[in-house]
Amino acid sequence: MKAAVIGIGSNSVRMLLAEIANGQGRRLLRDREGTRLFAGLDAQGRLSGDSMTQTVAAVRRMAQSAREQGAEDIRLFATSATRDAANQEEFATLLRLETGLPLEICTGAEEASLSFLGATDGDYCGVVDIGGGSTEVVVGQGTRIDCAFSCQMGAVRLYRRLPITSAADVPAVCDLARQILEKELTLYHGLTLPEKWIGVGGTFTTLAAMVKGIPWTERTYMHGTLLTRADVRQWALRLADMPLPERLRLPGLQPHRADIVVHGICILLSVMERLNMPSIRVSEYGNLDGYLKRRFGLRGEIAQA
Repeated sequence: MKAAVIGIGSNSVRMLLAEIANGQGRRLLRDREGTRLFAGLDAQGRLSGDSMTQTVAAVRRMAQSAREQGAEDIRLFATSATRDAANQEEFATLLRLETGLPLEICTGAEEASLSFLGATDGDYCGVVDIGGGSTEVVVGQGTRIDCAFSCQMGAVRLYRRLPITSAADVPAVCDLARQILEKELTLYHGLTLPEKWIGVGGTFTTLAAMVKGIPWTERTYMHGTLLTRADVRQWALRLADMPLPERLRLPGLQPHRADIVVHGICILLSVMERLNMPSIRVSEYGNLDGYLKRRFGLRGEIAQA
């Protein structure tokens, strides 16, 4: 059978369509549209009408595409921005009316676990998932989760809190990210940190493309890229000193991320420093893969078609 899952993130809406057979999955299509839902949250914590309308349109298009390609099972979930929204019920109702899909809103721990399940291969390891509104950190092995939490820091969220106009602003953003992370870590005294770490999300694939000097559209060449802490620090400082028009000329930097990318990299640098992480490996797999693996009890990665 063919199944699809659509994830509403704080920065984008993404879809994964896969063929499911004999306990394994085969990827048929990935789709993504930048909607930056988190930017639509107002001072009262309500999603704006425009941000909801744009996101609903993206979900409707992806759901229709999945149906046209024979998907028998389509699921829809949302993460940080929707989780924070005071009018999440209004948003869920609008989505159901426009797309026919009920909305599942993941807790921070659920979001973390889905990313871990999607990106890992059975080894004892850690996963860092940097999104627009939150960052998830997970440690475990196989289906066993030893630690899973979500931090209220994402590339868009920190972009709105602290501007970066030059490299001189990077330490302040890194300090803020480190403080937020530290609050979560107090609950996990004595946790044995793994040597192997995997990175999930647009911050990681963007860094991989820039380190390799390839266009951001060449997605298959980013998976497995090893990013060192030195790489991360270098790009944070370099991009912070670069005006937005100059950033937009970089082939590895997705235009939709050009303004927020430094904040995402600062989050990563802070996490790597605090967890004594010399390097982290980029994964193209994430919470969409994890959702399908959990729902259908799939074994191994959802392979490329």
